[in-house]
Amino acid sequence: MLDLIAADKRFSLTYQPDHQNEAGSAQLAPEAKIETDNQSGGNTLDRLLHAAQARFTGSLSPVSLTLAYLDWGLHLANAPGRQIELAEEAAQQWARLASPAQWTTPKPEDHRFQDAAWSQPPFNFIAEAFLLGEEWWRDATTGLPGVAKSHADVVSFAARQMIDMFSPSNFPWMNPEVLRATVSRSGWNFVKGERNLAEDLRRTVNHQPMEDAGSFVVGKDVAVTPGKVVLRNELMELIQYAPATEQVRPEPILIVPAWIMKYYILDLSPHNSFIRYLVSQGYTVFCISWRNPGPEMRNTGFDDYRRLGVMAALDAIEAICKDAPVHACGYCIGGTLLSIAAAAMARDGDNRLASVTLLAAQTDFTEAGELQLFTDESQLALLDDVMWKQGYLDSKQMAGAFQMLRSNDLVWSRIIKTYLLGEREHPFDLMAWNADATRLPYKMHSEYLRDMFLNNDLAEGRFMVEGRPIAISEIRLPIFSVSTETDHVAPWHSVYKIHLLNQGDITFVLTSGGHNAGIVSEPGHKNRHYRIARRKPGAPYLSTEDWKEAATQEEGSWWPKWVAWLDARSRPSIAPPPQGAPDKGYAPIADAPGTYVRES
Repeated sequence: MLDLIAADKRFSLTYQPDHQNEAGSAQLAPEAKIETDNQSGGNTLDRLLHAAQARFTGSLSPVSLTLAYLDWGLHLANAPGRQIELAEEAAQQWARLASPAQWTTPKPEDHRFQDAAWSQPPFNFIAEAFLLGEEWWRDATTGLPGVAKSHADVVSFAARQMIDMFSPSNFPWMNPEVLRATVSRSGWNFVKGERNLAEDLRRTVNHQPMEDAGSFVVGKDVAVTPGKVVLRNELMELIQYAPATEQVRPEPILIVPAWIMKYYILDLSPHNSFIRYLVSQGYTVFCISWRNPGPEMRNTGFDDYRRLGVMAALDAIEAICKDAPVHACGYCIGGTLLSIAAAAMARDGDNRLASVTLLAAQTDFTEAGELQLFTDESQLALLDDVMWKQGYLDSKQMAGAFQMLRSNDLVWSRIIKTYLLGEREHPFDLMAWNADATRLPYKMHSEYLRDMFLNNDLAEGRFMVEGRPIAISEIRLPIFSVSTETDHVAPWHSVYKIHLLNQGDITFVLTSGGHNAGIVSEPGHKNRHYRIARRKPGAPYLSTEDWKEAATQEEGSWWPKWVAWLDARSRPSIAPPPQGAPDKGYAPIADAPGTYVRES
């Protein structure tokens, strides 16, 4: 074991930006050097042990869960009055169960009991008994005086996960939809479900995605908007899209996508491509395509994404578009990164931005939703050890956390449809993109979770860029911020806090849909709506509820409204710029979508 520990050296790469070599491939600068981590034998042993334990706990900290349950359990044991209240509530619920007139109705967002048969006996009785039990456990795990809020949230969340597992909709002999399918198909639904299970197990063993991407091939069916890669460095490729109009606005658009996902969520099929839409509206569009990191990029930090991503892209755009100010747009963590870059640029007198647009992006993380359950000290220590061993956070580990946040929609409903009803989802572009997973570098992800989720350094003025603090309040540009109603990754109340951090000109949009579907909301998409309101500089702050009352509600997609907002902040159209600038070191080196997006 000691020999193993001694041999387990960890490397970091210190490099300078080198946007491309003669062949257009990524290359470390000559100054690159290898450094070993100074890990003691005991610390290394602990980390290897914790990483092994995480394989059996789903990367959840058993210490964190134990402390939460102890906090809740001991306080409940010391609260006889609360115990009596819960006993009385249980008796009242039994009485309600015996009186159908007092039965509850499932919430609209609860899709488990939507089938009409759930309103008929005996299934309505089964559903009601479950819903009452769910209600009792929710009351039992919340509102107990003395329990730390973080611990109460963890216990409530864990209890909900357990309860969801035992929903009657998950059992074939209790689910009327499954029983109906079994009778009508003479049990073949279970035969097909068994085949689906065998196929999914095979995919798991072979490390293949569970979803079948079907015929959606990157560069052929999705990510097909024409363009050229004009910059490639160690971390990203910059794509400049070909103009679709005879003239374009002088101010180009730079899109900074999240590196938790492949960039082409914004360039899906031609009919719902965000990028193609912007090009068709007369804008020169650039988009970053991030590299999918492996163990060799373990020590790539958060600031590397700013330097080699946003700032390197702005350098290229400046050379190609002849000093035109840039409309910068960031999505999810890409929006958080953009806000950091914009604040640092404002601090340093860098005036290359014309506006900032943030799509489902947080700048204050005090209300970041249930993802905060996975970011206490114990949980982050365990994740650090997992990532330290691997060099990155695997996509499956990320997906597991996101799925638990919406287990009914993302886990159990899929199990029912795939294995009990024997049906597969028909492949579509968003499913293909979702199956095209990415990884996160160890150092970057550790910094992101600690600096943002745990310590909220960005909102509280402690976040450092190049050794000096930055503040979102320094951004003195018009801001367009988009949030989504059912976002479980960046809850809209959290996104809205940009109003507290910046007193400038902010146009805020709350659109229907979730974290992805609310952003990929093309014109013509059915059942879309949004609210929009502008807060002028110096105007008073409104609470989220007051904002909803004051905002204008409109039907359809928010995309045209954003383009109109950009148009109002752009100059008259001119001839399109050339693709690339060979004389300045930015020659086109590949067709879009490039090579990094194809890395698995």
